[in-house]
Amino acid sequence: MLEIIAMSVEDAISIEECGADRIELVSALTEGGITPSFGLIDEVIKSVNIPVNVMIRHHAKSFMYSESDISIMLKDIEKVKELGANGIVIGMLDKENNIEENQLKTIISASKGLEITFHRAIDETNLLNSMDVINRYNEITNVLTSGGKGKIVDNIDYINTLKNKSKNANVLLGGGLNFENIERIKKLTNNKDFHFGTAVRVNKNPFGEIDKIKLKNLVNIINS
Repeated sequence: MLEIIAMSVEDAISIEECGADRIELVSALTEGGITPSFGLIDEVIKSVNIPVNVMIRHHAKSFMYSESDISIMLKDIEKVKELGANGIVIGMLDKENNIEENQLKTIISASKGLEITFHRAIDETNLLNSMDVINRYNEITNVLTSGGKGKIVDNIDYINTLKNKSKNANVLLGGGLNFENIERIKKLTNNKDFHFGTAVRVNKNPFGEIDKIKLKNLVNIINS
């Protein structure tokens, strides 16, 4: 599974043409991704045949959310479901950098029929404790992680521990992946699911277009 971040219809079409498997649709990539407009979600879903997972995060201040924040997210999820998305991408923490489980339950209950990815907010937590929480919810299909803080290449042992600990969710590796380290990480983790953002854009620029040559090469690496 190769998931690529898209921020536009053109991105999404290029991602599908190059052979990637799934799209994570966001706005404001430089802010870690926020919820895209409903118009954009609609057009992207209509323009491609591969699954589209949508970021549910309406501000980039933190991963802590108030009651009104959660209310907004629930409304966004309702609309995303209506538009035909494959899934959502979420992550909520408390003041102690633990998963905010009550909010997570609320989001899960509103997301029936959608895949759920818990995003890299988890890297701010104690990962092993957080995986215990994730394991309580079969509805969570993916956990996007770089194995914690620091460089992903330094977190191989932790990634493998997480993979062994996960009962239901696929470990989706992302954050710091590039063409210099992907083959090594793939070999040392034997992981199957990968997530790329700026590494497949022209000049690795978050505002650049998808580099189709790079992405096609990456598809070959992942599938080899």
